[in-house]
Amino acid sequence: MSTDDATPRSPRPAPLSSGRARISQRIGAIEPSATLAVDATAKALKAAGRPVIGFGAGEPDFPTPQHIVDAAVEAAQDPRNHRYSATPGLPELRQALAEAFSGTTGLSIEPAQVLVTNGGKQAVFQTFATLLDPGDEVLLPAPYWTTYPEAIRQAGATEVPVLAGADQGYLPAVAQLEAARTERTRALVLCSPSNPTGAVLAPEQIEEIGRWALEHGLWVITDEIYHSLTYDGVPFTSVLRAVPELAETTVLLGGVAKSFAMTGWRVGWMVGPVDVIKATTNLQSHLTSHVNNIAQHAALAAVTGPTEPVEQMREAFDRRRRLIVAKLSEVPGFTVPTPTGAFYVFPDVSGALGREIRGKQVATSTDLATVILEEAEVAAVPGEAFGAPGHLRFSYALNDDDITEGIDRVIALLSE
Repeated sequence: MSTDDATPRSPRPAPLSSGRARISQRIGAIEPSATLAVDATAKALKAAGRPVIGFGAGEPDFPTPQHIVDAAVEAAQDPRNHRYSATPGLPELRQALAEAFSGTTGLSIEPAQVLVTNGGKQAVFQTFATLLDPGDEVLLPAPYWTTYPEAIRQAGATEVPVLAGADQGYLPAVAQLEAARTERTRALVLCSPSNPTGAVLAPEQIEEIGRWALEHGLWVITDEIYHSLTYDGVPFTSVLRAVPELAETTVLLGGVAKSFAMTGWRVGWMVGPVDVIKATTNLQSHLTSHVNNIAQHAALAAVTGPTEPVEQMREAFDRRRRLIVAKLSEVPGFTVPTPTGAFYVFPDVSGALGREIRGKQVATSTDLATVILEEAEVAAVPGEAFGAPGHLRFSYALNDDDITEGIDRVIALLSE
């Protein structure tokens, strides 16, 4: 065949310019999720036959309640759910969420203020993308969830960690926030109950912080995904109930993952001012469009259905919380504040550092987590991932026997 008869070929791509990285700086700078990495390592070791007990993932070990699964099965059989739907979410789900948040905030929330997202993480990224510009700063109380700083940086802004240690119950004080505020401060992130610490801000603390944010014209981005998981009679308080005047400068984030054992269903939400939700909906229309219709119907069943399954899971978490705190308090060198929310405990492990364990030098909490995994076959997440070196995060979203066995291994290892 002559070259004249051949099908024309596309020109070969030009080589990358000298010194130019293949991956963009913006994406290349993203750190992998430490919590997911630890969980993946634990699962891989289990698959290889090692008896690893994983305390890494923030994932309930319960099945999704049956009435929610049934709603999904029914929805899957309806051809209407086999088609595209509106980007901001199914109208009935947005209505239900508006009613639910009207109850928790004491305000009149309208469906136009609700956007349904593909899990809580999408809500986090989209909120920062919508509110922040390059050069903005975001006050980020530490210890913090690992995704927050990455999402802030992707928006071109800068996180400003404000560390509250175990000595203050991991709860930030207004004086600390004020000391970190500059003319570039645009927003404040709140997470109560907290991931990774399980700390819960008291109503008066929420009000004090909220009024300070209002005084200085800051956006408040409040992650309330653990709102139904509190213990010892400690109440959950939404910042909008404490300071309703913040309604035009607050975005609430949440989802079904934690309270309903629905981590794999990927349904989250944003609740905020109409103009913010409209702008973010426009972003989502280009990014992912709407959330899976079947999952949305499951979420509707979750937020409108019986509360008994949620309470049963909360009671189990409470029992496990007391068990793991008691067990971790026996570990040499650990100081263990008692969490009052979520399903994490965040011991200060600095007393266990600066030593050799089975021939390995342990100088940091990352070193300690590595040794515990390699020598005791127990997976925990080091505090460096949460902006709090010298700590480990243990999730107690696993059964009682595994909690006991896992922490007993740690006790034995660190008692050598």
